[in-house]
Amino acid sequence: MECTSGPVLWSWPSTYGFTEDLCLIGAGVSLPGILAAKCGAEVTLSDSSELPHCLEISKQSCQLNNLPQVPVIGVTWGHISPDLLALPPQDLILASDVFFEPEDFEDILTTVYFLMQKNPKVQLWSTYQVRSADWSLEALLYKWDMKCVHIPLESFDADKEEIADSALPGRHTVEMLVISFARDSVL
Repeated sequence: MECTSGPVLWSWPSTYGFTEDLCLIGAGVSLPGILAAKCGAEVTLSDSSELPHCLEISKQSCQLNNLPQVPVIGVTWGHISPDLLALPPQDLILASDVFFEPEDFEDILTTVYFLMQKNPKVQLWSTYQVRSADWSLEALLYKWDMKCVHIPLESFDADKEEIADSALPGRHTVEMLVISFARDSVL
């Protein structure tokens, strides 16, 4: 599916149709979720309930983009909150650059595991900046019965030093991965 967001044409890879349910964890300024909502996805934005200013920024992004219907909820990684419990099953979880502190990796995957229990076919799509070659998710993925597929950036023309007339990602190493349950059969 394609949509326009300002002067740049963006492509949103639709795996379930035009109205998939999507949760953006660690939303920050919410760009991936806002783009998905503009393209027709049913989106829930989330950031840490311990950082109310981040939640407010997400709400402001929704207002500025004429998306007042997009819910913004507080979800702290590794904590089961009423908002997390009330979240309906998701088709897709987006996580943009959330793997930046190794001490948070397990809390992130714990939260994703909880969401996968609601919909075992859900996938986590994440891009992140590689900050250390020593950091790995491998043992945690094994612990939580998950698997990871690395998506080559060149498969969607994102392997350049500048993307969409911006300096992103610059000279940083950015990777994309898709995490899902490792089991072949769904319970």
